[in-house]
Amino acid sequence: MAQMLIGAITAWGALFWCMCVCEATAGLQHVLSENAPVKQAPLLPKPQDRPSHQDLRPLEFDPLPLGSVRARGWLQDQLELMAAGLPGHEHDFYRIVKDNPWLGGDQDYSILNEAFPYWFNGLVPLAYLTEDERLKEQVLSTADYVLSHQQEDGWLGPETNLSTRNFWARYLMLTGFIQLADVEAGTDLQTRILDSIHRFINLMHSMLLDNYRGYVKHDGEVVDDQWGRSRAADIIMSLQWVYEHDPRDQKHKLLDCMYMFEAKGMNWTNWFTEGVYLKQDLDTVPDTITTAYFPFEHGVNAAQGLKAAAVLRRYIHDDRLLETSRRGVNWTFRYHGTPSGVIIADERLAGLSPVRGVELCTVVETMFSLNYLYQTLGDNSLADQCELAAYNALPVMTLPDWWAHQYVAQTNQPISHHLSKTPFFNVYEEGQRFGLEPDYPCCTVNHPQGYPKFVAAAFLRRGENSIAHALLGPMSVTTTTRSGTNVSIVCNTNYPFAHDLQYTTSATHPFTFLIRLPTWSTSTTIILNPSPHTGMQEIPLEPGTSHIHVTFTTDIRVDPRANDTVSIYHGALLYAIPITYNLTSQRVPGYETAPPNVLNHDLLPTSPWAYAIDPTTLRFRSMANGTEKLPNLLWTLGAPTSITATVCEIDWPMVDGYAANPPLKEDRRCVGKPFEIDLVPYGSAKLHMAELPVMRLGV
Repeated sequence: MAQMLIGAITAWGALFWCMCVCEATAGLQHVLSENAPVKQAPLLPKPQDRPSHQDLRPLEFDPLPLGSVRARGWLQDQLELMAAGLPGHEHDFYRIVKDNPWLGGDQDYSILNEAFPYWFNGLVPLAYLTEDERLKEQVLSTADYVLSHQQEDGWLGPETNLSTRNFWARYLMLTGFIQLADVEAGTDLQTRILDSIHRFINLMHSMLLDNYRGYVKHDGEVVDDQWGRSRAADIIMSLQWVYEHDPRDQKHKLLDCMYMFEAKGMNWTNWFTEGVYLKQDLDTVPDTITTAYFPFEHGVNAAQGLKAAAVLRRYIHDDRLLETSRRGVNWTFRYHGTPSGVIIADERLAGLSPVRGVELCTVVETMFSLNYLYQTLGDNSLADQCELAAYNALPVMTLPDWWAHQYVAQTNQPISHHLSKTPFFNVYEEGQRFGLEPDYPCCTVNHPQGYPKFVAAAFLRRGENSIAHALLGPMSVTTTTRSGTNVSIVCNTNYPFAHDLQYTTSATHPFTFLIRLPTWSTSTTIILNPSPHTGMQEIPLEPGTSHIHVTFTTDIRVDPRANDTVSIYHGALLYAIPITYNLTSQRVPGYETAPPNVLNHDLLPTSPWAYAIDPTTLRFRSMANGTEKLPNLLWTLGAPTSITATVCEIDWPMVDGYAANPPLKEDRRCVGKPFEIDLVPYGSAKLHMAELPVMRLGV
């Protein structure tokens, strides 16, 4: 709380408050009168009314086993850069990984012991999608250690004192183990993993029956239960995977655990209801309210909570929860969303100010929730939103070689350094620097899951005989349909920089190929009345080899933001004014003997940044050749596409070492003559201005 800069409401905060007050006042009054944490909504059946056995509701699209989908082209380059960069070397030198208690050491950043499970959860897909033998050995050796040290009662992890046991870090570990079991199907390792998971579930069931031990905090226990109860959907997803893939004789026990996790979990269904959800700038809401609702306001919780109702619906069988999911996504991005496709939350939801922070952990968790929601609901907009995050919010927060990242990014960020004073809710002055662990270490171990899980979810099964390309990009898939047809599909493309996708398919029998047409596409060469819901175009194909060429057409999109500002898009890419910079680097204290690329960096601007833009002057410059090979260090200045715009400099100062909120409309005046400038893809501009004040420049 000490970091909150709310001694007085800023002009921006006051402005946004005016935008939302009419719609949200009734809800705020309700919350003020209640002044208590969200209560459990009466959605769960009473125990005596639960069926002894029931199937889970099917997904709209079924995910494929890890390893079925592979990246190609520039996207494969990114995975290989991750493997060669910080994500692929944390086990070599980073103490909270290599010396973690899960591996017999004593280094972690909290008593929840979550650092190693975070790392494992992301390294499994990275290792197997790159086929990097060094990384696969790290996965296999650490998995072997954890499995070999499972405790006699079935507990997974290093906690021997019962008062320190907390389920939360197990959510991550089970997600990692399930991915590994998936890719190691038919091996002794898969059997060993599944045997271990079942032993753990037996213990989990008994602990939950014993007054929710390990889940709800009891007197004398030292661990916080907020994270586990806020993120219950993640463990329920793992239980559902076991239920569908290897239930043995435990279906009733698995369902019991799902119900119990939900019964004492934070109720996202109730949070996403009118009169409870806080739509306004939280800096304007009394501390008594924001404190009571903090589990729902925390950025990473908010990202993971997006999928909670959809996960619940699979075993509750209440289709009202689908609308809850849609409402939750809509409100989150409408009232607390950044132009880059994710959630503005510098440890807590922060309204719409471009000064406030986007946490890297929130970015990758938002991507994961959105791809799950698309699989569950099939709404085309969810896949659009996932691509927006993957192709904008994620790459802007890492240096091009993947050796350094930010903890938080700002939509308008003309400098990256130690701030004089933080504008964030609870992120320190180092938070928007690039480095090893610029603020909290959680994002260092968690961010590597982003692109690997995105790639793994890109192709999906549908029905008995269809394979769908859902998240677009250069990829391939080798798999079978449910009916047994062997299918291979290769997509060669420079998407999202170019909108031509060339497919080569091969199949042993007829099958239906589904291609998702993004909502921003105004036309395509294969329009045949695609589904308005999923955005999928069906293409029946005969056995043998087929070739399909898809071209999307789109226009520049200008998205109005608060305070008469705009953000500018073309296709799946957000465009920003880039700022050139000098990069200065320092060794990380305490890691002087780490690999030489492990550095902290300051990015100090060498070009002006305080611009207003005339949106009527925008012109898109496409790639000269849509099929040319993109550079290996892609997300950096010199990106292959741009948007030309007329701008002028305005009086827009820095305060405390960062760009203030854009000046109000009536305070904008050009300083000098208007001129043209090139906007570039946001992810390539580490220093950038992407929420731009509007002026009519008359040229």
